[in-house]
Amino acid sequence: MQKEHVILVNEKDEPIGSMEKIEAHEKALLHRAFSVFIMNKKGETMLQQRALHKYHSPGLWTNTCCSHQRDGESNIAAGKRRLMEEMGFTVDHLEEIFSFIYKAPFDNGLTEHEFDHVMIGYYDEEPNIVPDEVADWKWMSLEDIKSDMALNPGHYTEWFKIIFDKFYNHLLQNTSK
Repeated sequence: MQKEHVILVNEKDEPIGSMEKIEAHEKALLHRAFSVFIMNKKGETMLQQRALHKYHSPGLWTNTCCSHQRDGESNIAAGKRRLMEEMGFTVDHLEEIFSFIYKAPFDNGLTEHEFDHVMIGYYDEEPNIVPDEVADWKWMSLEDIKSDMALNPGHYTEWFKIIFDKFYNHLLQNTSK
């Protein structure tokens, strides 16, 4: 199997090279990534529970899907590709709503240091989860996620705790206008 590479970027999201994914995480180098949030007509967000055999954060709950863009792949195309690879569906319209840089170290010595492009899409069906990637899924309201994360922070991925706050505040600011 071919090793997956990530796009190394500077703080302006300009590509400066590529590196094998694990090595970039071992060295905590800034690289391009994306996070997809799928919502339904009720305003609930689809969460996934990471597969139990994942090399980091196995069994933890997180946003609908996230990964890394491939060389020459747009953020939107990468988001749609990964939705299919993890959740077994895609959406007609995916929109990038903001981007930011974060850094999250893990107990296993790896660090996510990502220039993350956060996207939103809408879907009202059940996913056809891919068991190699995803153990389970559920719909949750934003308020329930916020409350549960405060009560059970250990049930969620480190990056989701960072990203969700920004996502939540972004939605609040844009619905109050």
